[in-house]
Amino acid sequence: VKLVLAIASVGIALGFLALVLLLPLVLVFHQALAKGLPGYWNAILEPDALSAAKLTLLAAAIAVPANLIFGMAAAWCIAKFEFRGKSVLITLIDLPFAVSPVISGMIFVLLFGAQGWFGEWLFEHDIKIIFAVPGIVLATTFVTAPFVARELIPLMQEQGTEEEEAAIVLGASG
Repeated sequence: VKLVLAIASVGIALGFLALVLLLPLVLVFHQALAKGLPGYWNAILEPDALSAAKLTLLAAAIAVPANLIFGMAAAWCIAKFEFRGKSVLITLIDLPFAVSPVISGMIFVLLFGAQGWFGEWLFEHDIKIIFAVPGIVLATTFVTAPFVARELIPLMQEQGTEEEEAAIVLGASG
């Protein structure tokens, strides 16, 4: 009876996996290749598709290093130091996990849109943020920023400060 239940459980899990993961993936490839390989390549080489790919790569090329720098700095501060505002910094790091991306987008529009808080000033100085590369990079960075810090904080806390203290005792500077 236990073996039958185990086999049934595995079967249900695999069925769910196939239904939720594999079926949509097969349908995407079926639709993409419906006109054959030449149709697929023609769709990829369309100017709009190439522009979208370039924009995605540009946004990633800017957001990833920014997240790396700020995520490492925030994780280092949180893991190694006690300071006023530490809980506020942790809250700001966790904010994108708690706020819907739709709400984040609305906040960016309210801040930087034509009728936003900074919209008039941005328009007067011919600075485009919303519906432009800076806005895309800002939104991407906001949504992905917590992942670096949240992965590094426990690692840095576990690492401890013994090596740093030994280096200071041996005469190393900050």
